[in-house]
Amino acid sequence: MQIIQRPLAWLLSALLLMMPVMSVQAAIIGTDTLITTAQSQQSIAGLQQLLERKDAQRQLLALGVSPDQVRERVASLSDSELARINQGIDSLNAGGESVLGILLVIFIVFVITDVIGATDIFPFIRPIN
Repeated sequence: MQIIQRPLAWLLSALLLMMPVMSVQAAIIGTDTLITTAQSQQSIAGLQQLLERKDAQRQLLALGVSPDQVRERVASLSDSELARINQGIDSLNAGGESVLGILLVIFIVFVITDVIGATDIFPFIRPIN
C-alpha cells in the first residue's frame, strides 16, 4: 500500500503546483443593477419584436434599410437611447385612441360601479339595491 501512496502523493503535489493560482472575488449585485439589466433586455426584446412585424419591415425596406441592419443597430443601442425610443413608442396612440376615448371609458366604469353600489361618486345615480 505504501508503494502506491508515496508516488501518488508526489504526483498530486506536482499537479497542485502546476495549477494556476486564480483569485476569485464575490460581490453582491444590487437590485437596481439587476432591474436595469432586466429592463434593458426587455426593451431590446420589445423593440426587436416590434421591428419583426411585416408592416414595419415593409416600411424599413421602403426607406432603404435592411432588417438585418436594424437588428444589429438595435442590439448595439445604449440604455439611454433605448429609453428615448421606448418613450416615443409609448407616447404613440395605439389604434387611434384619443384622450377623450380613454376618459369616456373611465366615466362608464365609474357609472357602472355607482349603479351596482360599489362606489358613490355621482350623487345623481342611485344604486340598484
